[in-house]
Amino acid sequence: MFNKILVVCVGNICRSPSGERILQKKLPSKHIASAGIATQKSGLVGKSADAMACEVMQQYGVDLYDHKAQQLTPELCHEYDLILVMEKGHIEAVTNIAPEARGKTMLFGQWIGQRDIPDPYRQSREAFEHSLTLVDKAAQAWAAKL
Repeated sequence: MFNKILVVCVGNICRSPSGERILQKKLPSKHIASAGIATQKSGLVGKSADAMACEVMQQYGVDLYDHKAQQLTPELCHEYDLILVMEKGHIEAVTNIAPEARGKTMLFGQWIGQRDIPDPYRQSREAFEHSLTLVDKAAQAWAAKL
């Protein structure tokens, strides 16, 4: 049913690419991508994943080095069956970009107590480790459901 999954955060350089790659590893038959709500506004379109995110994700055997950030668009929302966001507030942000996507937008942390996954951008290694541990747990939970 959900064959195309889009993982969304703010800049598409930390959480969403990590979620994308972990889900790809766990669900190899699915088409999974990621995008950012404010990637364009932040000047991050085409940028690589955050260096600390790349480093921490190596612990999970996940390579982010070839990631390029992209802006969430109405067209992308239309293309995917399921949109997974990192924070409850992102649901409204996605809805503002593509109102018709509201019914297929859910929290990435839905199955781990409907948790928001905090943004580690420009924070300590510990903040990245905490955030990406939650991304991994949430991805495992989604893989079990899908």
